[in-house]
Amino acid sequence: MIFQTASEFRKLLPEGGVLIGLDVGSKTIGTAFCDAGWSFASPATLIKRRKFSQDKVSLTELIDARKTKGIIVGLPLNMDGRQSPRSQASKAFAKNIEDMGLPILMWDERLSTVAAERAMIEADISRAKRAERIDNAAAAHILQGAIDALVQNA
Repeated sequence: MIFQTASEFRKLLPEGGVLIGLDVGSKTIGTAFCDAGWSFASPATLIKRRKFSQDKVSLTELIDARKTKGIIVGLPLNMDGRQSPRSQASKAFAKNIEDMGLPILMWDERLSTVAAERAMIEADISRAKRAERIDNAAAAHILQGAIDALVQNA
């Protein structure tokens, strides 16, 4: 089931649980996990995009290893809030993983990559290392925003 609001998603997970955040790109899928109490999100494994079936297997392995209860998918909207071709691609990805049986929340990811990059620059991470880590850091930023909203709706 795919949700557009944190309050609807929250109703399915009254006890909380580990969530995975996804920053879905055309070449990679950045991933992040949060703790079961929804306190903090941390970058996880980068999935290099191949065929969708292979991407789904990689994602399933990550989800199963952490006993994940839900999925947060970044929704890349334009700055004015309108959808873009990338928004449609993220929605299609969410629809294609809906059969995994976990609730999915589409989360506005505007400026997530910018925020993640700024944080890495402040931490004095080299340009090369930032390039390797940016997608997972963006996924953590997306997931943190979602869990903050979920906790507020508790």
